Amino acid sequence: MVKKVGKPATVQRVAAQSVATPVVKRTEGVQISAKEGDIMGSGRSANPSANSPANPSTETLTHHVWSAKERKDTSILVVCGGLSHERDVSLSSGHRVAGFLEDAGWTVALHDMDSELLDYLSDPATHPDLVWPLLHGANGEDGSIRDILEMEDVPYLGSRAKASRTAWSKPIAKNVVRKAGLHTPHSVTLPESMFRELGATKVIDLLVNSVGLPLFIKPTMGGSAMGCTLVTDAEQLPQAMVSCFAYGSVALVEKAVVGAEVSVSVLEIDGELVALPPLEIDTPNGTYDYDARYTPGPTEFFIPARVERSILDDLRSEALTAHKALGLRDISRTDFIVDEHGIPQFLESNVTPGMTDTSLLPESALAAGYHLADLYSSMVESVLAQNRHRGA
Repeated sequence: MVKKVGKPATVQRVAAQSVATPVVKRTEGVQISAKEGDIMGSGRSANPSANSPANPSTETLTHHVWSAKERKDTSILVVCGGLSHERDVSLSSGHRVAGFLEDAGWTVALHDMDSELLDYLSDPATHPDLVWPLLHGANGEDGSIRDILEMEDVPYLGSRAKASRTAWSKPIAKNVVRKAGLHTPHSVTLPESMFRELGATKVIDLLVNSVGLPLFIKPTMGGSAMGCTLVTDAEQLPQAMVSCFAYGSVALVEKAVVGAEVSVSVLEIDGELVALPPLEIDTPNGTYDYDARYTPGPTEFFIPARVERSILDDLRSEALTAHKALGLRDISRTDFIVDEHGIPQFLESNVTPGMTDTSLLPESALAAGYHLADLYSSMVESVLAQNRHRGA
C-alpha cells in the first residue's frame, strides 16, 4: 500500500496533425500519433508527449481543472491484484495508472483485493474519495467488486455491477449487441459437462459439421486471451477444449472470422462519449494471445487501422453503440474483426481494459495526442464532479 503525491498537470486540448499511418512495434514507452480527425467525440486531450506530432495547436479546455491543492487533498484508491489468472496484468495496470495520477498531483494509494480491503474502505482515516478498480478477470470484471463498493458507498470509476456482469458473459453480450444492430460471429455455448455426458468425440464431430472450420474456442468469461485457441483442423479441437476448460467450465465455440483484428476504446468524460482511434493488431502467428498482449516484441499496431475511412467510422460508431447497449460507463474497449466484406464483427467489450505499458487503450490514447497523466486526471475529475454515491 503506497501513498504518494506528484506534480500537478495542466489539461489542454491537442489537435493532432495529419501523418501517415504509423507502424508501431511494442517497446517500452512507445508513443504514437494518429491521422487528423480519427477521434469521435470531443475528448479531454492533454499536453503532447515528446513523440506527438510536431507543433500541435492547443486550446485550454473550459472543463474545470482541479488545482494542485485540490488534487493533493483528494484520495484516490487503485484496487488491483486479486487472485484471478490475470493477477499480474492487474498489478501492472494498477501501478501504471497510479503512477500517472501521482504525476498529475493526486494523493494515490494502491491496495490488493484481500482481507484488509474492507477495513481500509470503512475506516474514516483511509476511506477514499474515489476508487478506480483495476482488477482483471473474475471479481474485477464480473461486477462483484462494484457491488462491494456500492454497499460501502464508495464512489468508483467504471461501469456499474449489472452492466459489468452483462459484458463479462460473452454469449450474453453478443446477444445484446446483436439486438442493437451489430454483427457478431455465429457461435454456440457448451459446458464441459456436455462433452462428458454426450461423448467428447461426438460433440466435436457435430461442431465441425454444424459450425464449420475454422473455429475460435474461448471461455465464456475471462480475459487476456487465456484459454483461447484458433482451431483450423478438427484434430486440434480436443486440446483446444482442454485449454479452454482450464480457465472456465463453459466454452464459447465461435465461427472464426478471417480479417483485421481491431480494438476501439471508448471514454466518457463530462457526459461526452469519446471513441479513440481504431487500433489494428498484427501478430506474427495471427493470434493475439497472452504473450502477444503483454510481451514487447514483434506485435505491430496500426493506428488508425488499415481499413477504408468509412470502415473506421463504422468501427467507432459500433464501439459507441456497444458501450451504450451494454449500459457501460466511463471506460470500455470493444474488440472486432473486420471481415472480408469490410463488416466489423463484434467479439467482446471489456469493462476494465488493460492499462499496462503494452495495453491497447493507452496506445490508442497516445496516438490521439493525449498525455496519459492528464487524460486519467480528466476521467477522475469527471467522476468526482458527479458526486456518485450508493447505486449511482
